[in-house]
Amino acid sequence: MVIEIKRAGNADLQVIHEMAEIVFRQTYKSILSPEQMDYMMEWMYSLPNLEDQVLRGHVYYIAWAGDEPQGYVSVRKDSVDADGTEVWHLEKIYVMPSAQGIGLGNRLLETVKQHVRDNKMSVKARIELNVNRNNPAVGFYRNQGLSILRQGDFPIGNGFYMNDYIMGTDIR
Repeated sequence: MVIEIKRAGNADLQVIHEMAEIVFRQTYKSILSPEQMDYMMEWMYSLPNLEDQVLRGHVYYIAWAGDEPQGYVSVRKDSVDADGTEVWHLEKIYVMPSAQGIGLGNRLLETVKQHVRDNKMSVKARIELNVNRNNPAVGFYRNQGLSILRQGDFPIGNGFYMNDYIMGTDIR
């Protein structure tokens, strides 16, 4: 399968929404309650919220096999630490079930790393991401060189929490 990763525009947000309906639900079906899943889908993947994310600096990339989307990733510049390290947040990275196991997650993560290298203003930068503590993807991220920096239970509204590790890696 030949995969091409392209930066997404506003016209691609519907594609991201449709992929999320499949892959986000598949990923979290045994981790989150149906009520929290529905809440988070609206919060993160409704078209108005996707549009708002782009306005707030989220950059999306979509992996394509021909005209079939296979996965997506988003990143945004978050903050600058006291030592001048730019912190970039990997917001989302998901691969469609039919494309898992072929190295696409690695390619999407490398796309984010290159995006940070191309756009950072400081010598030092770090990518951080939230990952549910019960998500098997923790192992994937460790294999990609990310480490657990901290953990927390983050309120997201309606009495729901994200019970996450914050993982990260330095980018030079």
